[in-house]
Amino acid sequence: MLIQQLLNGLVVGGVYALFAVGFNLVFGVQRLLNLAHGAVFMTGAFLAYYTVKAGGSLILGFLAAVIGSGILSVIIEIICFRRLRKTGEAEFGAIISSMGASLIIMTVWQWISQTQVLRFPFDTVPVVIFRFWGLRVSALQLIMMATAIIIVMLMAWFVYRTSFGRRVRAVTGNERAAMLVGVNPNRIYNLTYFISGALAGAAGVLVGLAFNNINFTMGEPYLLFGFVIIILGGLGSIPGALLASLIFGMVQTLAIAYLPSGLTNAFIFFTMFLILLVMPNGLMGREEAGSLRGRR
Repeated sequence: MLIQQLLNGLVVGGVYALFAVGFNLVFGVQRLLNLAHGAVFMTGAFLAYYTVKAGGSLILGFLAAVIGSGILSVIIEIICFRRLRKTGEAEFGAIISSMGASLIIMTVWQWISQTQVLRFPFDTVPVVIFRFWGLRVSALQLIMMATAIIIVMLMAWFVYRTSFGRRVRAVTGNERAAMLVGVNPNRIYNLTYFISGALAGAAGVLVGLAFNNINFTMGEPYLLFGFVIIILGGLGSIPGALLASLIFGMVQTLAIAYLPSGLTNAFIFFTMFLILLVMPNGLMGREEAGSLRGRR
């Protein structure tokens, strides 16, 4: 039973990783918290649902969610963050403007969905159960795990092994110096936000499939969980966000399985609090990364 719950926790943690890595990527580059990230996540689930409902395949719905959420994230960057970034004191303003963007997006989807809870058609993913070594794994869980692993690996390769990644690090370190060597910061920010939004959209589709429950408020709890995860992993640390996502997913799954429902969240956040008492900068964070004023 314990091993089964740990396996379930790994699957959940993989989905959290998609959400949290995108959330942390923006913070690592701009030192700004994008509180519209939960609304982008929710948008991905809606786009996939309406694509499948219109007769498209799940793969087409997934692509629509990833691309649509990425574009929405870029629009948020242009409207909410670009002018504020030029002032040099954008931290508080970015929080307020992204909250406003989140409310607008939620209101739009509330109107489109008529506040109803939407569900994918029953046969969107075949109900197939595999059993091995005493464990029970569904086809959907395997799809979720494989999708999360592939996307995170592609994102890591793109950020750490390509010229884009080098330009990102240059802009993060010193935007003005990067401009002097020919790097266009706005292009870097646009692509960073697109990747962040695409990851959130992919996570939204997987969560929508897993729980078959899509509504205009579904992004709010994941925004809270994502915020906890990036603090636990270390602000600005992508490997830290990955590790913290897996830990968070397993702790949450074990708490749901073995504790009364009223104590689940209390146990989760108490566990995170104990970890941060021992490691105040997070699992893989640096002391200077914790400051929202860390870059000029």
